[in-house]
Amino acid sequence: MTAADESPALTSTEADLILRGERVAFTGTLASMTHRQAADLVEKHGGQAVGHISQQTTLLVVGEEGWPLEPDGQPSVKLVQAQACQQRGQALRILSESEWLTALNLEPAAHRHQLYTPAMLSQMLGVSVHAIRRWERLGLIHPVKRVLRLPYFEFAEVTTARRLADLVAAGASVDELASSLRRLQALLPGVDRPLAQLELLAQGRRTVYRDAAGWIEPGTGQRVFTFDEPPTPDDGPATLPIAARMAADQSNWSAADWFRQGCALSEDGALSAAVDAFRLALAESPTEADYHFHLADALYRLGNRAGAVERYYAAVEHDRDFIEAWTQLGCVLAEAGDDADAQQAFETALDRHPDYPDAHFHLAQLLDRRGDTSAAREHWQTYLRYDAHGPWAELARQRLTSR
Repeated sequence: MTAADESPALTSTEADLILRGERVAFTGTLASMTHRQAADLVEKHGGQAVGHISQQTTLLVVGEEGWPLEPDGQPSVKLVQAQACQQRGQALRILSESEWLTALNLEPAAHRHQLYTPAMLSQMLGVSVHAIRRWERLGLIHPVKRVLRLPYFEFAEVTTARRLADLVAAGASVDELASSLRRLQALLPGVDRPLAQLELLAQGRRTVYRDAAGWIEPGTGQRVFTFDEPPTPDDGPATLPIAARMAADQSNWSAADWFRQGCALSEDGALSAAVDAFRLALAESPTEADYHFHLADALYRLGNRAGAVERYYAAVEHDRDFIEAWTQLGCVLAEAGDDADAQQAFETALDRHPDYPDAHFHLAQLLDRRGDTSAAREHWQTYLRYDAHGPWAELARQRLTSR
């Protein structure tokens, strides 16, 4: 059995007192362990893990990674059934995951209290860095701190934003989601923040229609401008992110307006149009490092590696402490086989922010590839101090144990 498969350790006495004879169900995604690990823990200490709510169920544990919501935005079926059992007088307790772990004298999931960069979250959650940056711009997530432009986020807030965004994108009613979250307030702590996130998601969408001349917003009659035609079936109504549309009159657009448009287009995959928008932003503000950085990213995604390198260099020339730009520059140079300059870029990032996990990870990969396993080991170990759970962490452990 691997470490990832093992259930948390408990002394027999304390666990048996709490779990023996209990019939325990789980709903939602657990942040501290898998459902299999939780079921093993219950079975090991005299309880029974059950897959459904029945008259014999004595405990429902509500997972805290995201929220216990069905695809239609309703509270989870198990949670609704458990509440109905309680109303009928059944001796069934409902505990949040944290409450359950505290009762068992176990620590909540460690990664919920750590801070993560956008790149680390992208690997852990399977979403793009661009989505994470968009959520930050919309106010769905707030960085706990910034170091030289680099934001660090709490894991729990980002997972909630992802869950809500996925549900809304899949067609769940915003009003239904809000109603469900309010129903959860009596059971689970921390619902205020998801409600605020949901309101921002609702504000970030509006309905537009297409006529013979293009797109129009029915409430104002204003023409909607986009670089690329948004797809909708049968020319019917379309719900689009506000950030992806601007008014047709661009004559007075500022550099910031063009930059925001470039970001929206890039997030929608309209990369050529995004490049044009970023260039127009730079025409107004040629020394803005962030504009160069985003242009570099769009060029790289278009396959223009040389253009991306030049723009990353421009970003760090205008801001020598732009550690994300240094790290991205190192990644592109390493991909191109320019190992010496790539290593210098990673080391420059770490000179400015020695605790930057992404730079440690990428430098370790580069050193391993060059055969300098001793130096790589130090950076793998440093990376694991900041992330012991994600896909990058698993790769780091594999590299350390393969020697």
